[in-house]
Amino acid sequence: MDTHLLVVTGFCLPYLLVASVSKADNAHSNRLAYEKSPYLLQHAHNPVDWYPWGNEAFEKSKKEDKPILLSIGYSTCHWCHVMETESFEDTKTAEIMNQNYISIKVDREERPDIDHVYMSYVMATTGSGGWPMTVFLTPDRKPFYGGTYFPPEDRYGIPGFKTLLLSIADAWKNRRKEILESADSAVSYLEGRKTPMTLSDKKLSKETLYTFFERHKSSFDTTWGGFGGAPKFPRSHSLSMLFRYWLRSGNSEALQMAEKTLDKMADGGMYDQVGGGFHRYSTDAQWRVPHFEKMLYDQALLATTYLEAYQATREPKYARVAREILDYVLREMTSPEGAFFSAQDADSLDPFQAGKKREGAFFTWKKNEIDAAFPEREAAIVGYFYGIEEKGNALSDPQHEFVDQNVLYRAHSIEGTAAHFKTTSKEIENVISSANLKLSAQRSKRHAPHLDDKILADWNGLMIASFSMAANVLDEPRYQKAATQAVDFIQRKLKNKEGELLHRYRDGEAAVSGNLNDYAFMIYGLLALYETSFDERRLEEAADTADRMIRLFWDEKKGGFFLTASNAEALITRPKELYDGAVPSGNSLAVLDLLRLDKLTAQTRFRDYAEKTFQSFTEEIASEPTAYSEMLIALDFMLGPSREIVIAGDSKDPMTISMLKEIHLRFMPNKIIMLHKPGTEGKRLEELAPFLKDQAALQGKTTAYICQNYTCALPVTDLEGLKKQLESHERK
Repeated sequence: MDTHLLVVTGFCLPYLLVASVSKADNAHSNRLAYEKSPYLLQHAHNPVDWYPWGNEAFEKSKKEDKPILLSIGYSTCHWCHVMETESFEDTKTAEIMNQNYISIKVDREERPDIDHVYMSYVMATTGSGGWPMTVFLTPDRKPFYGGTYFPPEDRYGIPGFKTLLLSIADAWKNRRKEILESADSAVSYLEGRKTPMTLSDKKLSKETLYTFFERHKSSFDTTWGGFGGAPKFPRSHSLSMLFRYWLRSGNSEALQMAEKTLDKMADGGMYDQVGGGFHRYSTDAQWRVPHFEKMLYDQALLATTYLEAYQATREPKYARVAREILDYVLREMTSPEGAFFSAQDADSLDPFQAGKKREGAFFTWKKNEIDAAFPEREAAIVGYFYGIEEKGNALSDPQHEFVDQNVLYRAHSIEGTAAHFKTTSKEIENVISSANLKLSAQRSKRHAPHLDDKILADWNGLMIASFSMAANVLDEPRYQKAATQAVDFIQRKLKNKEGELLHRYRDGEAAVSGNLNDYAFMIYGLLALYETSFDERRLEEAADTADRMIRLFWDEKKGGFFLTASNAEALITRPKELYDGAVPSGNSLAVLDLLRLDKLTAQTRFRDYAEKTFQSFTEEIASEPTAYSEMLIALDFMLGPSREIVIAGDSKDPMTISMLKEIHLRFMPNKIIMLHKPGTEGKRLEELAPFLKDQAALQGKTTAYICQNYTCALPVTDLEGLKKQLESHERK
């Protein structure tokens, strides 16, 4: 990397002091007051003269010859709140910012394209990333210095934010040439990161999947599950890939690694034992003390993985967790119109300290609260089961936020608790079930965490897919209804006049051009909903959206898909994303979508683009497959064997229903399912998938066709015949 990128060394401080979150001074008001983003609105009354991203700020920067201070975060980000309280609400800091900079606020969830560009720069120059992110730009938006959280004052030998502001302002005046050279070099570096379509000696094959497994095995925590040490993240698509590797190879270690991780996560404090749903990640290796924010995408991805675990093992505990996640989303994160909100905050007002906010305040408990809520024996059972301690049970608490507080986790099993209290497992189950209802009611009297109520097309796509799958696997019609309502909302509210997707909806306004993730994730949701409802419109919508995705995002020169559309706002570079992080990359899900559409429609153009995308990224994927687990799920599908299952019959016929239930209960991820209905609906589907003309009901009976690469076994019209064929296909 060019040394000009290293004008100043960035850092991400791992050990921070937390100030209580105070109310903003409403005497101040800035341009963010006119925005829709909850994150921007949180800063609308800072004394900082904030601008939203846009030409007004850029022109002012040029006119006044001031650098841009770009601050990126999101509304449920704990450390964003901390930096706001310490710096952006401080009038002295604001004065320095207003005198020397044009300050811009960006919601990373509303503008993932901007976030991706500048996070790539911060990661390259500091070796780490996160939010809040602070980046200093030239007036033409080129970065020359960046980092994450900055403390307000010099601390532990690290310059404080005010010191940094003054230092960079001085450098802008006296070292301008060096800064501009650094900025130009940064842009050249970011442009160079785009992957060219070149022939590589490496190939993607079953060996790539084996390498993925072996590297995960080497970092697997055999005691607590998960990979590596603290902090631990869910990594749901890695677990889903381990299930697929087990199915392909028969290697039970892959299954055991995935199961242990899912078990430990669900037993830990990272899972909301009272209300359902997962917090963002665990701060320790034992899944005990989480970072308490709840993100929609985590609920979608983890519900799907637990459903896969249930299919693979038939263990009821996995179905229970999936239900609890989805019911939490329906209860607390679903809009009146049926779409899904984005997140719940980690912080809320502390019930024991008036006016002060604390991370996890809504979710943690003092022992005396538990003792007061139940009769003595029940309190003892609850305390034993959930690991309640007099002085709190946090494994570590460097910020002293959990003094005397308990994070509920399953310290003992139902059976172990029953043995301890010399009673039956049934009694313990009843006590815990009743206790959770009481604790939920008591918790509801506290100040709830802030809800980020913006609706994002991409995250909704993931949630639609999860509800659709759950409707099948758990035989739960209300989950299909939830998925359908969300799709209808997106189709009605989040499209422009040309029929192109928009990214964000809030407070009656749809805005921001859709990015690759919006298209790929919505196709993913539409395909899942088709395989649940068998409404031909959903398959039509998925195919149409895929064609638009190819037209708007495909890189004709180098292959793969750009993050931003060809008609979107031009940034300093057009980003292209592959890494499967907290959410899968748009490229990974786009490939899986296209492969599935190829099987559903037999239109080979979809597969052609999928194969070209693999070719474009072969070098990266083969070199470090653990970073691309969702792309490997697509690779596993492409390598096959995959199945095309067609049920020809009426959707209300009891045999049709029984056959579909039998299919849905099995872990067969590399399959597509189609329902070839009689009459006009069947004709409509044949227009999309002409091969279905030969797969009709025989002698008026519901008929199942199980095919591999469109070569089909003998059709069957009875449930036992279907079961035998499905069993013969397992682990082939």
